Amino acid sequence: MKQQVILITGATSGIGRHAALHLAAAGHRVFATGRRTEALASLQEEAGKLALETFALDVNQPASIDAAVAEVEKRTDGYGLDVLVNNAGYGKFGPLALVPDAEMRGQFETNVFGLLKMCQAFIPKMRERGSGKIINVGSVLGRMTLILQGVYGATKYAVEALSDNLRREVACFGIHVSIVEPGMIRTNFEGTAGQDIGLYLEDPIYGPAVRRYAEEGEKMYKKAPGPESVSRAIAHAVHATRPRARYIAPFHNTFMLFLMHLLPTRLSDWIFKKMTGLRKATPLRS
Repeated sequence: MKQQVILITGATSGIGRHAALHLAAAGHRVFATGRRTEALASLQEEAGKLALETFALDVNQPASIDAAVAEVEKRTDGYGLDVLVNNAGYGKFGPLALVPDAEMRGQFETNVFGLLKMCQAFIPKMRERGSGKIINVGSVLGRMTLILQGVYGATKYAVEALSDNLRREVACFGIHVSIVEPGMIRTNFEGTAGQDIGLYLEDPIYGPAVRRYAEEGEKMYKKAPGPESVSRAIAHAVHATRPRARYIAPFHNTFMLFLMHLLPTRLSDWIFKKMTGLRKATPLRS
């Protein structure tokens, strides 16, 4: 198997960290990047003698992306990347009627605009060489909406659209674009998602639903699989001559997506409202 040069964003924890080690163990040269230098140092130590290298990269900062391109050029003697894995992203839940503007913009900056800026930065060298792969880590929430995760879901729907369009636009240059769609995975994602729960708990309408959502989500999270299936999906896209447009991980989430698309909208709305306890509320009077 030919060694490929791979860059992974958001590799300081969770899916990105596991995928970086998994691909390096498969014999590839991996550039694992992220914002937290101490976490990158820990990853470098864990990798041992594997062909894994780390450097800092913030996808929200154009100057940092430019520096990453220059760093890859330097370390590969001008060759560039075979594979770009856009994994950096985060989500925080909350009712759309109450989510702060800064939080909405922050999620879009990282999950959507940062991803697109990374593609724009590394496509020219792939196009020049006539080969390359881009793997965007999305979510099953990019294909079905989940109550109280509206902003995060919106960013992942955007990633779906960007990936589909980009795949069609760059195929003529020998560049393949795939999207990996994880379901609930046991990482530190849920901890980040619930950081601002206090903003909503005292709300008279949404507070009880947010509390119930957090409690039930914690129970489900403890039973969720680890990131192994996502790393395997990423690896399949890396190794395939003609990678799939989409990979759902774990695969059993395929059934859930199929079922949600079959259900009438009124029924799926009722299910989600029942899950969170959001029923018809008495109008609040000032």
